[in-house]
Amino acid sequence: MAGIEILKSGLLTTVQDLGRTDYRMYGVNTCGAMDRFSLRLANLLVGNGENEAALEVTLIGPHLKFLVDGVIAVTGGDLAPRLNGTAIGMWKTILVSEGDILQFGHMKHGCRSYVAIKGGIDVPLIMGSRSTFIRGGYGGLEGRSLKEGDRLDIGEGEPRLDRALVTGRSLPAAYRPDFVTERPIRFIPGPQSDRFIETSLDTFVSDFYGILNESDRMGYRLKGPQLTHKSGADMISGAVTIGSIQVPGDGQPIILMSDCQVTGGYTQIGVVIGVDIPYLAQRKPGDRIQFQQIGIEDAQHFWREQERLISLIRMHNIC
Repeated sequence: MAGIEILKSGLLTTVQDLGRTDYRMYGVNTCGAMDRFSLRLANLLVGNGENEAALEVTLIGPHLKFLVDGVIAVTGGDLAPRLNGTAIGMWKTILVSEGDILQFGHMKHGCRSYVAIKGGIDVPLIMGSRSTFIRGGYGGLEGRSLKEGDRLDIGEGEPRLDRALVTGRSLPAAYRPDFVTERPIRFIPGPQSDRFIETSLDTFVSDFYGILNESDRMGYRLKGPQLTHKSGADMISGAVTIGSIQVPGDGQPIILMSDCQVTGGYTQIGVVIGVDIPYLAQRKPGDRIQFQQIGIEDAQHFWREQERLISLIRMHNIC
């Protein structure tokens, strides 16, 4: 049964979940939400499993008409959501009725919002995921971004909490990610950091890089201090992942994001740590970022802390 109608598409609105995590060995892109943390929290707020499909809204939001009663939550970047013309809060559950219209205004901060609805967006599972991969033409709704006139079905999801219990829930401010404050993007050096001259890591963290307009869900192209290879940028293609920092021959880094390929032939000076990918995903073209080098033990610690936080929210219904 159709539950949402797209009245206006926005700049780029797609169906996303946590991606195709078990298929990279077969050459399949992971895809999924750019900011997985915000998607997970949106789903927990409305009582879904963390991997239910939701809408990823980029920069300019859509106009959505609800065709059934439901419970929604909007998380991630603040694109000024409004329900029937009235501003609504983020990081909380909102009761919607048949005929209600959700729209977005001028971006306040961040780059991407996530709209979860109780039951999840019901599109076909492809290789274990409902995520849209536009370049590949599969997943989501017909393998494309949403357009005016599209209708989306709502699934049953995981009935972890009934509708009455999830209505009026709000995630405390202490548990919400801070996408406003400018802070460094942390990375682990390698796997080919030895292919750069000795001062390259110092150069990499010395100043800001700007995010170029050519950036997209596949990768963020940066402009800043030039990095110098010892003997060329190319190498025999090897594994890459979300967060890999490739450096082609011009010395300007490219950070691979959710829709990235599974192998690459450019040297990698480092990998952005997992917990900082959501913050990076909320940076937009024209923003600037600076990098901070850390060790793998610290990266693992930060990951455990994030998962501990998610567990607290999940187990104790903090939101």
